[in-house]
Amino acid sequence: MPSPAPVPGSPPPPPAGTPRAPWWRTGWARVGFVLAVPVLGVLNAFLGFLMLVLALVLLWWGNVWRKRWKATATVAAVVLFGAILPPAPRDRTSDTVAEADEKARNAGGPGASSAPAPRTKPKVAHKVPDYRGMRLDEARKKAQADGFTVGDHNASDQDDAIWMRSNWTVCFQRAGTSSSSARTIDFGAVPTDAPCPERDGEAIPWPPMPDLVGATWKAAQKKLVALGVRPARTYADTAYANDQLPDEGEYDKWQVCTHDPARKQPVTDTTWLTLWLSAPDNDCPAGAGRDNGSAELPDRDDDGDPDYHDPFPGDRNRNSTFPDGLSGSSGESGGSSSGSSGGGGWGGCRSRWC
Repeated sequence: MPSPAPVPGSPPPPPAGTPRAPWWRTGWARVGFVLAVPVLGVLNAFLGFLMLVLALVLLWWGNVWRKRWKATATVAAVVLFGAILPPAPRDRTSDTVAEADEKARNAGGPGASSAPAPRTKPKVAHKVPDYRGMRLDEARKKAQADGFTVGDHNASDQDDAIWMRSNWTVCFQRAGTSSSSARTIDFGAVPTDAPCPERDGEAIPWPPMPDLVGATWKAAQKKLVALGVRPARTYADTAYANDQLPDEGEYDKWQVCTHDPARKQPVTDTTWLTLWLSAPDNDCPAGAGRDNGSAELPDRDDDGDPDYHDPFPGDRNRNSTFPDGLSGSSGESGGSSSGSSGGGGWGGCRSRWC
């Protein structure tokens, strides 16, 4: 029976016998391989790694997805695999010392006795270099060059593992010798921006926040530097909602009305510190510590420019930013003349990141 004639304008039928794509090259199969990475990784890290390699191959080989989708799926697969990896060991001293002892026992060759070597009293080296205060990665390199078998651990009361040794500082060191006379040293370290504990394993003594209320911005910065800890971010803001900070360096004499964190709260290397400031011409608002940034300064012409620095306090069409009149206003003066909606003469952010 003859096939029906094609309808005009319709796409041509697919050629007969066109093979379908294998199931493992379909979009859903590729997604399934990515999701299988953490599942197999929990069972066995090596199986998870093999599945990761297979998933990456399928994502990029013969895949018609857009490049950004491929890249997103690749990042997701790597992150999922990294999430199930076990944490780094806290202390590697015992492992490295055991390896040194095993090498010493096997040094005698096949005919050596398999009986354990007699335990001798560990001897501490007479002269051990002082590595304290050094970056952990540099201290390890120097100690290894000096002939030590090196280990390290977190010197605080936290159980966090040490990653990126270049961001850690040595606070404590303990040297000794193993039963095979291998020289060992163990470093206790904390993150570089943290102060050292009094004793190995105790809490980090983060300094308390000083009382900065009434101090100028410049004086407050000196007190913060004296803490010995650099906060993650120091932020300057205005104590009044309709005020604006001048350019950096021009508000050094502005006074601190309140701050967060409050006095005596710990300042850590992750603290985001905010200081609310007021110009020398103004006092701090009455509720500075309660409702920061909600009080407003007098503004008679309601142009967003407080009277204390507005050269035209009675003219809402002119202020310190637009002395010749606001953009779009029909006149240069006249109080509430048409063309201005009143407010926002300066616009923009009223605070500064420092």
